[in-house]
Amino acid sequence: MKTIEEITKYYGPQLAKGAFELGAIRLSPKDPFTWASGYRMPIYNDNRQFLAKASYRALICDAFSDMLEALQFNPDNIAGTSTAGIPHATTLADRLHKPLSYVRSSNKDHGLGNQIEGLGKNGSYEGKKVVLIEDLISTGKSSLQAVDAIIKANGDVPYCLAIFTYGLDAATQAFEKVEPKCEPFTILSYPVMIQTAVEVGYISDADAATLHEWREDPFAWGENHGFSKVER
Repeated sequence: MKTIEEITKYYGPQLAKGAFELGAIRLSPKDPFTWASGYRMPIYNDNRQFLAKASYRALICDAFSDMLEALQFNPDNIAGTSTAGIPHATTLADRLHKPLSYVRSSNKDHGLGNQIEGLGKNGSYEGKKVVLIEDLISTGKSSLQAVDAIIKANGDVPYCLAIFTYGLDAATQAFEKVEPKCEPFTILSYPVMIQTAVEVGYISDADAATLHEWREDPFAWGENHGFSKVER
């Protein structure tokens, strides 16, 4: 049986190349992107681009499936975060022949007011084992909101599997505080993404150094490099 480390080492570089090919990950340290927060950042991630190619959707599903096997975790329900996690949770649920649910960031303001869909009439996981499928772990806040919703719906969710993570300290610290414990694992890590970008010639070694610097203090990076925050 493969370990998580072996799985990510195998799938991570393949996924990184797909991300560059489809534009799911874009790197531009010399002309950084403006995020919704107004901060100037040298990276932009949009994993919805993976939907454009069946082979990469299958690759993501293969990786998640292998991760569950490595963790020796057989979930009763596959839960996806709304909306970006839903397609990958669906593919995995279909592969494993498991029930599917999805978690909104908050309750609907109309109809039944559900935050989680797919639980049936009683709106509960009934103590069953759940794996949360996420597209991106940034600070961890949105992922942990979904974890909290699953727990409140009487679900046991010890693992959150995601496509990519920036590897920020804020996310690590946020997940460490969760009780009951929910451990995150991602197919592609930030260091592997940078390494692959250099290997395929997408960025230079100097750009890689700048991108590693960004991760140390992402919200000060722009100002430190002469890119002021854009006021909304």
